[in-house]
Amino acid sequence: MATRLPSAPPILPGLAYIRPLGSGGFADVFLYEQDMPRRNVAVKVMPSDVRDPELRRMFNAEADVLAHLSAHPSIVTVYQASISADGRPYIVMEYCPGSLAQRYRVERIPVEEVLAIGVRMASALESAHRAGLVHRDVKPSNILITTFGTPVLADFGISSSLLRRTADEVLAMSIPWSAPEVVAEQTAGTVSSEVWSLGATVYSLLAGHSPFERRERGQNTKELLRRRIARAGYVEIPRADVPASLQRVLATAMSRDPGSRQPSARAFGEALRQVQAELGQHPTPLEVPDADWSPSSAPVDFGDSALRGPARSRVERDSTRKVRSGTGVAALARDEDTDISAPAARRRGALPWVAGIGAGLVLGAVAVVATLFVAGVL
Repeated sequence: MATRLPSAPPILPGLAYIRPLGSGGFADVFLYEQDMPRRNVAVKVMPSDVRDPELRRMFNAEADVLAHLSAHPSIVTVYQASISADGRPYIVMEYCPGSLAQRYRVERIPVEEVLAIGVRMASALESAHRAGLVHRDVKPSNILITTFGTPVLADFGISSSLLRRTADEVLAMSIPWSAPEVVAEQTAGTVSSEVWSLGATVYSLLAGHSPFERRERGQNTKELLRRRIARAGYVEIPRADVPASLQRVLATAMSRDPGSRQPSARAFGEALRQVQAELGQHPTPLEVPDADWSPSSAPVDFGDSALRGPARSRVERDSTRKVRSGTGVAALARDEDTDISAPAARRRGALPWVAGIGAGLVLGAVAVVATLFVAGVL
């Protein structure tokens, strides 16, 4: 399948385009500068040729989920979402200059840093789960790094509600970090499968590759990865600085039996904090909402595929309409100033005052003739 070319950046009010940041399967991301308050922002935009309701549903869900959760310090912040003048939905988000997409493959990340990242991601997932949401695509490339060097979880485009389960729910996954039950298509995502994915992500950051990836060329097709994930057990990370206690935490999280894993993202985070304490490190705060917390806005509607944003008027042009006098920008400006919300007035005949005078003269002549007839003149 050919790679889709990135779309042109839209013209957005209060935002000045700078450069492209990346292109994915169904959206492009651009860097803009916001005018007020002045800051750089990342704008995720759907291409103009996308008409698939399922992709619009995913885009709407991402905006709504981030609106629920982006106050969390380990979840990327969303500022606004709307529709551009050319009809493309877009999301304005916090600009994060880095990610873990490739860093773990080219750099040996210290155990201390990986533990801190794991605890932060556990707190982000726990917060999402308490709001009734699952991410469904936890992996290194969805962990972004802010301008302050803080890891944040991003890309909630295929997230879904824990309370909503339908037979025709779309299954989406990144196979190397997907739990066995997800790869087997037994579920689209649960708290337990998210624990597995987070464990696999931490494993990848330490090992330099995904858990069941092979170094040999041609040995990492989707089908081969599926088979290994379905039958393989935990393989220890070949690093001397990875303590046995951390190996045990990851082995538990990546158990093939969902019931044998840590029961929650919080429990996984607490296990990592115990390893930090064992290594003499200051445990990373596990930031989760209070028990009585609930989202302040309405629940996310995961079935909403409508285009949402400011209503845009549409004018049907008459092909026989005469061209206005004047050319260039001035003529276009006059067209833009037309009040398109009011109904078009009916065109009157030319020179209506002439018709009025003619009618008055006819009526006057009739009155004179009638007077003369009564007087016996006629």
